[in-house]
Amino acid sequence: MSISITNLTKTYGSQNAIDNISFDIKKGEIVGFLGPNGAGKSTTMKILTGYLKASSGDASVNGFDIVQHTMEAQRSTGYLPEHNPLYLEMYVKEFLEFTGSLYHLKGSVLKERVALLIDMVGLEREQQKKIGQLSKGYRQRVGLAQALIHDPEILILDEPTTGLDPNQLSEIRELIKKVGEDKTVIFSTHIMQEVESICDRVIIINRGKIVADDSLKNFTKGGKSMESVFSSLTT
Repeated sequence: MSISITNLTKTYGSQNAIDNISFDIKKGEIVGFLGPNGAGKSTTMKILTGYLKASSGDASVNGFDIVQHTMEAQRSTGYLPEHNPLYLEMYVKEFLEFTGSLYHLKGSVLKERVALLIDMVGLEREQQKKIGQLSKGYRQRVGLAQALIHDPEILILDEPTTGLDPNQLSEIRELIKKVGEDKTVIFSTHIMQEVESICDRVIIINRGKIVADDSLKNFTKGGKSMESVFSSLTT
């Protein structure tokens, strides 16, 4: 399995942010992690990336236990947090070269990788601009490029389209679909159209618990929309 979570719980005081959840994601799947705000999506993703420690349970990425083999798991993972942290005073190309150097890429290998990603995410005309001069849509592209710089097998994207206008939404969704052709992708969202346009499978979480996990086809059979399914499970 690319991602495996077993009986995972994260507690803050007396409240469970996530409550004994379990799921596996196979290599090559694009999975939408769907739920209302505060459902536990970001907490789960932060545990998978090693940013947070679970209160109990187990999580592994690419076969590496996230606690016992944190560095190996993180090398296998590209992560785009919800609040895309970027160095706004750096130039786009400079930032990607800096990020690549953190993964020990250097010389021609680094330059070729940066050039490839700039082309892939559509930053050719923006690469010599400071990140602070970019629109939110282009900043999200930079964030996606940094998540991909080390060619990870697994992508974890937390609300990657939040705050984008309709054109930017469409472009970022297409990027995620393209990237997902040869990687495992889990991305969190509360936008049903996003799930319907990108995903193979949907996991729905509500109040810290997994309330549904199935293929998109099964969720929408009989002409049901993801919106109606989601509403029935989270109200």
